Amino acid sequence: MTQDSAAAVAGKAELSGEALVAAYGSPLYVYDLARVDAAYRELRAAIPAPSTLLYSLKANPHPAIAERLRRAGCHLEASSLGELSAALQSGADGRDVLYTGPAKGSAELDSAVASGVRRFSVESFAELRRLGQVAARRDIDLTALLRVNGRGAAGTPGLRMSGTATQFGIDAETLTAEWSTDLVPDRVRVIGLHLFSVSNARSENQLLDELSAAIDTAAEMVRVCGLDPEVLDLGGGFGAPYAAPGTRPAYPRLATEVSSRLDEAFPGWRTGTPEVTFESGRFLVADCGTLLTTVVDIKRTWGRTYAVLDAGINVLGGMTGLGRLLPMRAAPASSAGSGHPTPVDLAGPSCTPLDVLGRDVPLQDARHGMLLAIPNVGAYGLSASLIGFLSRPLPAEVALVGRELVACTRPEIRNVPLRPAHDC
Repeated sequence: MTQDSAAAVAGKAELSGEALVAAYGSPLYVYDLARVDAAYRELRAAIPAPSTLLYSLKANPHPAIAERLRRAGCHLEASSLGELSAALQSGADGRDVLYTGPAKGSAELDSAVASGVRRFSVESFAELRRLGQVAARRDIDLTALLRVNGRGAAGTPGLRMSGTATQFGIDAETLTAEWSTDLVPDRVRVIGLHLFSVSNARSENQLLDELSAAIDTAAEMVRVCGLDPEVLDLGGGFGAPYAAPGTRPAYPRLATEVSSRLDEAFPGWRTGTPEVTFESGRFLVADCGTLLTTVVDIKRTWGRTYAVLDAGINVLGGMTGLGRLLPMRAAPASSAGSGHPTPVDLAGPSCTPLDVLGRDVPLQDARHGMLLAIPNVGAYGLSASLIGFLSRPLPAEVALVGRELVACTRPEIRNVPLRPAHDC
């Protein structure tokens, strides 16, 4: 890309996929921030009020997206120092970030505190002690939510974070049996509970069942352990399509039914006692993202047709390399072409037969040089991929609002020299 080509794109009345790729290369992630605004409004209207909404940076840590949601009213949730860096780059204050994750060692906790974080989701009693040591060493007061692995809704499918054996949280049975205020370090104040049972719930019914179970678990913890929570983080589970056509789900019953359950279990929640919090990543950003990728070659082998792309598991859907092949779909970025669609396997550029993004994807006139668009990849796209595999160059990421280019960036992986440790 040259400065002249980028300037030419910025001056166009319509930013076509072809023009963006000419300026920034292929593959290319394009984020439409107006769609982020729309998703935020939809989710804000769907969840109970009053409540706080956190954007989970794991879905997409691009600072332009985080800034857009932060300015709309979201607080941020980070589960690594890299995500925290993105949050700060978006203009957030560390005090507005909930720091989460199941493997927070002392050095990570210390770095997060040094960056301004004051609220942590604590996953074990041992981590609570580590947080207390950091607070004492830095002579600073910190707050903590106890993450609870409680009983989820019975028989519900999906990627479960709790309600089964996982690395997340403190088992509800352990908490009720062993909890004591003596476990809380001097410079740490436990201010509430954190429950997150399932990711990407498949229906509103499932989501309602999971949130109801989380409220029941929280109420039991309060009753048995004598907790008086200021904050009740019910997590999320809000769904979205991935790498295929589709629209965000609607939740017409959620606000009313969850509010009713909260009225029963926590009658002071409408006045902020406790402050009820929800988290979302994919619902807020999935449909803002499109991956533009170019067909490099067409191959017909053993009765199948392959379109070999310049994008694969190195930039999208890295979990396909672990055998989790998702039904991804692509379409021409401009005109649909002529003729009948034929089934094509979409293969990436990596030197492994596992680099397949989709099987039997219907494409018209698949040919060398064709620009394809893969929709709904604003969440768990580039940052959830095998970006270091084979050391291929990473795609640029472009954020738009209408015809305005808001951000144009390209992440890098670099080897940074370290000072030799002579005492090893």
